[in-house]
Amino acid sequence: MLIEDLYKVTATEKSAEGILAQIHLNKDHAIFKGHFPGNPVMPGVCMIQIIKELTEEATGKNLFLAVSSNIKFMAIINPENNPDLQIAIDIAEEDDEVKVKNTTSFEDTVALKLSATFKIVE
Repeated sequence: MLIEDLYKVTATEKSAEGILAQIHLNKDHAIFKGHFPGNPVMPGVCMIQIIKELTEEATGKNLFLAVSSNIKFMAIINPENNPDLQIAIDIAEEDDEVKVKNTTSFEDTVALKLSATFKIVE
């Protein structure tokens, strides 16, 4: 985990297409004191890092983000109001890369959609 204690995985479910993970954000993490004081917002780059880490765990491979062909931030993730996220990741491995399609949501709200290609790092 690149940013210690930012989140914890509370459940994971693997399927032929990929994984479905439940995570819980630590609303007291120092990152939220600067982003933004009095109105915490989950940084988009941190969400991308979490998706990368979950994909690495699912594939057992070290990955490097090579291409993000589509990223849509659709709702603000406030860790005080919505600390529990559902992260669905479809994973397709091809040669030396891993392609992912992600949907991140809380309750019935889609917060993030991402399509990306990660290179496998040896």
